[in-house]
This record gives sequence, structure tokens and C-alpha cells, in this order.
Amino acid sequence: MCTQIDAIIDRGSTAVAQPEYLRIAADLRRRISSGEWAPGDQIPTLPELCAAYRVSETTIRNALRMLANEGLIETRARAGTRVRPRPPIHRMAADRYRNSGGSRSTPYTRDQGIGWSEYRLDKRFERVEADAELAALFECEPGERLLARHFIFYDNDQPTQTSTSYVRWSDVAGTPVADPINEPWPGGTRAQMASLGIRVVQVKESFTAAMPTEVEATTLRIGAGIPVLRYTRRHIADTGRVVEVAHPIVRRGDTTVVDFVIDLDD
Repeated sequence: MCTQIDAIIDRGSTAVAQPEYLRIAADLRRRISSGEWAPGDQIPTLPELCAAYRVSETTIRNALRMLANEGLIETRARAGTRVRPRPPIHRMAADRYRNSGGSRSTPYTRDQGIGWSEYRLDKRFERVEADAELAALFECEPGERLLARHFIFYDNDQPTQTSTSYVRWSDVAGTPVADPINEPWPGGTRAQMASLGIRVVQVKESFTAAMPTEVEATTLRIGAGIPVLRYTRRHIADTGRVVEVAHPIVRRGDTTVVDFVIDLDD
């Protein structure tokens, strides 16, 4: 790890004046992206950076704040400021909801590339009534009784996804699907619906991205500057009826790639 920073700013080479903190942030960003400072490395202290760039603490703090907002660095008590480790990237394949062939897996475990023993699920079930938003998603009347299933998904004890999944109480009342002891359920929601005699033939999803709420950041252990991917999923039966709505599913956005396959008919 570098303990000293050379004077690297060519103050006469820029034709248009730029705020000092932007130039410093750009140089620190370059050092991180080039691998000069690797994930987990501690960057120089505030006094060292002030001395190297010959600027005030305020200027350095502004530059560091910009990098933190970009998710490149993180500051922890008694640990200083470090380059943020880069978690593994996980790809969400377009065919992840297809049948798993009877194996002990779900779309989540296939997304993460983990086995059943590496998968853990925190869950909480409650009965609710559909509000206007859920009624629109279910294409039902407001007030319809639903079972809300709140989940936190773990990959080897690392929380990577949260969701609230709603199913119609009239479909699941008195069945194993309504009992949290049966979660996680091999095959996921599609297999659950099949156990009720409901044949799911279509899944619809819509995606958005945003900064996490305080609860989402705490639950997923997300540092400053890391966005989340939020999406809504609907399972639709062969009758055209919406039988499950997950709203929202939340994943950290910097480690998730969503793959789409679009077949075109010439």
C-alpha cells in the first residue's frame, strides 16, 4: 500500500478551470481503477492527502465524499478509509423460473450459483388486505385477503435479497403453502402453486433502480453510495389469473446483472 502520494496534478495542463475536489477525486478514482489501491487497501489519511495535494481538509473531504457516493470507498470507525471490496457479480438468467427438474433449488439459488445447504431464508408471514396498489397488480378488488410473506435471502450467511411475496388467501388457506415452516420450498413459487393444482404459465417482471432506504441498507449490509435494484414479479396461471405478486424484490444493484433473451422472428 502506498503511504506517500506524489504530486501528480498538472495544474497547467487543463484549459478549463475545474474545482480542486473534482480533480482530486478523478485522480483517486484513477488510482483505484488501475489497481494501485486494491479492494480492502487503506488509502492515505486526511493529513497525508492534504499535504500531497496542497489543499484544505474541506477540499479533500469533498473529493472523498464523491468517491463514497460512487461506492468506491468506505470509511469505518477505527479502520480508516478503504477501497470498498467488490462482491461477486450474480447474473439473473432469463430462464431462471423454468422447472428445476425436481432438484432442491429455487430461482434464487440458481441466480446465486449456490447449493441448498448454502441457502438460508428468514421469513415472517401475516394476513393482510389488498390496498389499491396490490389490487391493481393482482387485478382484483381492494380489500381481498392476501397472505404476505416477508423474506430475507442469505447466500452463506450474507444477505443478498429481500422480498415481500403475496398470494391469495383463498388459494393457500389451510395448505402447506401458508405455513412458514415449509420455507424454503424446493422449486420456489411455481412449485408451490403446482402443489395447489395451479399451473403457472407466465411470469411478468418490471425493474427500477434507486438508492436504498435505511431499512434496505441495514438489512442487506450495504455501504454508502450503493444503489439497489427493485423489481415487481407476478406469477400468472393458465386461466389468466394472477396468483402471486412479489412487490418489491430488492437486490444490491452493483452485483446484479439481469440477462434478457429476445427471440426475433424474421
